[in-house]
Amino acid sequence: MSSSKRIELSIDPGTWNPMDEDMVSADPIKFHSREEPYKNRIDSAQKMTGLTDAVQTGTGQVNGIPVALGVMDFQFMGGSM
Repeated sequence: MSSSKRIELSIDPGTWNPMDEDMVSADPIKFHSREEPYKNRIDSAQKMTGLTDAVQTGTGQVNGIPVALGVMDFQFMGGSM
């Protein structure tokens, strides 16, 4: 299940307020792998999922109770941040 679908099913309709939507995955340690370069893998994951990172964060309500929520999306490189 995508993180967007999980949010839709968890949060009261019309109450989701995303945070940090402009946050993007970076490669500060210049990670190397035998697969394609990490930056290319991030770009592919962003295109495939429509997300900028593996986690969506925000606030909303559950049964009228204010909550803050962070939801990982495994489809984005197995939840890699």
